[in-house]
Amino acid sequence: MSSVLSIPPAAPVQAVAHFAARLSFETDVSDVHADLETRTPGLVVVDSRNAQAWEQGRLPGAVHLPTAEIAARASGLIAPGTVVVTYCWGPGCNGATRAALEFATLGYRVKEMIGGYEYWVREGFPVETAAGRHARPADDLTTPSSGLACDC
Repeated sequence: MSSVLSIPPAAPVQAVAHFAARLSFETDVSDVHADLETRTPGLVVVDSRNAQAWEQGRLPGAVHLPTAEIAARASGLIAPGTVVVTYCWGPGCNGATRAALEFATLGYRVKEMIGGYEYWVREGFPVETAAGRHARPADDLTTPSSGLACDC
């Protein structure tokens, strides 16, 4: 018996609802990078990690707001009606999910950046530190080695 088909796939109408819902909650590092490059209005990217992690490196233009401080400080930093994208360390960390929940509880529209800081760096996008902006070479396991987009 097939391992894949041992549980039948959902009906197309259910699959549409499921995948559309996922995309309304999540975005990826490539799409965030594109929006930051074009300075998409009404969008703020929030780094929910602690101060030591922030100092290690962060997305250019990100706002530093650790999850534990969101409830107290968000309204003073981020205007109502702004769409928030949260990120934390990476796929093994649910910090961005916790931060997104905090923002949603406060009434913000929010998405989580899947892959987090780890995949941002692995895809070769620039990071900021006290020393300035720099990037590591892209990891060919996360992005085409040709440097072209996967167009997915």
